[in-house]
Amino acid sequence: MASTDETGQAAPQASPIGTTPPTRPPAEGAAAPGGRMPRWLPRAMVLALALIACFQLGSWAFHQLTGLLINILIAFFLALAIEPAVSWMASRGMRRGLATGLVFLAVIILSAGFVTLLGSMLAGQLIKMVEGFPDYLDSVINWVNAHFHTDLRRVDVQEGLLRSDWLRNYVQNSATGVLDVSAQVLGGLFQLLTITLFSFYFAADGPRLRRALCSVLPPARQAEVLRAWEIAVNKTGGYLYSRGLMALISGVAHYVLLQALGVPYAPVLAVWVGLVSQFIPTIGTYLAGALPMLIAFTVDPWYALWVLIFVVVYQQFENYVLQPKLTSKTVDIHPAVAFGSVIAGTALLGAVGALVAIPAVATLQAFLGAYVKRYDVTDDPRVQGHRTGGRGGGLSPLTRARRIWGRSRNGTAGTSGDGTQAD
Repeated sequence: MASTDETGQAAPQASPIGTTPPTRPPAEGAAAPGGRMPRWLPRAMVLALALIACFQLGSWAFHQLTGLLINILIAFFLALAIEPAVSWMASRGMRRGLATGLVFLAVIILSAGFVTLLGSMLAGQLIKMVEGFPDYLDSVINWVNAHFHTDLRRVDVQEGLLRSDWLRNYVQNSATGVLDVSAQVLGGLFQLLTITLFSFYFAADGPRLRRALCSVLPPARQAEVLRAWEIAVNKTGGYLYSRGLMALISGVAHYVLLQALGVPYAPVLAVWVGLVSQFIPTIGTYLAGALPMLIAFTVDPWYALWVLIFVVVYQQFENYVLQPKLTSKTVDIHPAVAFGSVIAGTALLGAVGALVAIPAVATLQAFLGAYVKRYDVTDDPRVQGHRTGGRGGGLSPLTRARRIWGRSRNGTAGTSGDGTQAD
């Protein structure tokens, strides 16, 4: 019998003299004999390093291509916006490439005309301000001399400005910044060309692009993708056309006001107000009204006040009367949702996100609305917006007064003059 120790476990048998005890196999996952690492550890380390390298490479590539991706996003929404017009012309027998080219030609002509008129207006105003600067400076100096009992002269002020370090530093910085401005202008033109080319291809080859996308999806998914594409086209095009119509109405209304006040450059200012107030969300109205107010102030300060009052009143009319009627069937989203989407889009993509936020949210809302089952709402006063509880069953004082007046009239008509019940 094998001997046992104090714990009751069997003691290992002694090996015979001249022989070595048998070695036990290493446990699974333990280190190999001699302290060597497991076989799977080098492969795991290489795989982890490869994943980290791929992630870093993808992150670097994404940051390098952010500008291109934003341009493609703008081009895609622009192609969705002109898709209804291109499809309408293509349904009349015109080739999609030619129809897309005509639409882009019309957009380019309108944009170039607007920029030319606005540039001529600004150049004229700058020339007028430069020519009238000496008279304006004389009036300011006379006012200062009269109120502060000084003896300033325009020659002294001009010499002080010309000899100041501020003007010298400003001229030097402006001279060195000419190259930066030129580079920014060239970069903007290249970006505009990129957006135009991508949007042209998206609009002209829209059916081919949809076929290529659907060819890698099962039939059920193809129907959903095509439906989402159609909703995006309708919402984006509807947003653009409704904003264009509101811009036209706003421009005509402001043109009538500016022309009546005799403000110069009334047509250009009206176009400026219409486009900026409609296509720049949230702050567009204030940016649009600032320029006409400034030009009107040069004519008469009271005219600037009239322009401010008209801008505020028209904005309320547009928000509560005009916009709900024009956008109820195209971009029917709550104003709070629209404002939040603009803020979110600005935080993510800047000005581009602010422009595409509303049509993107409208498309998402319309697409998800098809998969949300809706039920009839119960006829509860809390749902209808009435107060509950209290005397009179939560009815308003006006409603209770009307009911009392109706009961009193019915009681009077149901009795005769001597108080007896009528037949």
